[in-house]
Amino acid sequence: MTQGERVKEIRKSLEMTMEQFGSRLGVTKVAISRIEKGERNLTEQMSRAICREFNVSEEWLKTGDGEMYQRLSEDEEIAGIVSDLLEEGKDNAFYSVILEIVKTYSELSPASRKVLMEAAEKLADNLAKKKRD
Repeated sequence: MTQGERVKEIRKSLEMTMEQFGSRLGVTKVAISRIEKGERNLTEQMSRAICREFNVSEEWLKTGDGEMYQRLSEDEEIAGIVSDLLEEGKDNAFYSVILEIVKTYSELSPASRKVLMEAAEKLADNLAKKKRD
C-alpha cells in the first residue's frame, strides 16, 4: 500500500470527504485527491500535519507498519472530545452546556471549588468500585 493509499484509508476511516480532510490540514480537496492517487508525493510537512491533526502513527503513515492510530492517554482522549465539541461552536448542543459549566465553576469560591472537586473524586471512586464489582 502506498502512502497515498494510506492517506485515503485514514480519511475513509474518519468518514470525511476530501474537502473536509483537506480543510483540517489547510489544503484543497484537489491536493488531497492528488496525494491519494499518487500524483503528488506526501511532503514531510504534510505527513507531520496528518499525524498531528488526526493522531496517526508516523511509522504507519510512512511504512504501513504498526497501528494506524496512536494510543492516547485518558486525559488526551478527554481533551480531544471536549475540543471537538467546542470546535463546532454554537451549532453543537453541548457547547452551551460546557460553556455554562466552565463559567459557573469560575464564579465559585475556592472553598466551593474544593467541595465540588471532593464530590467529583468520590463519584469517580464509587464508579470505579462499581466497575470492579
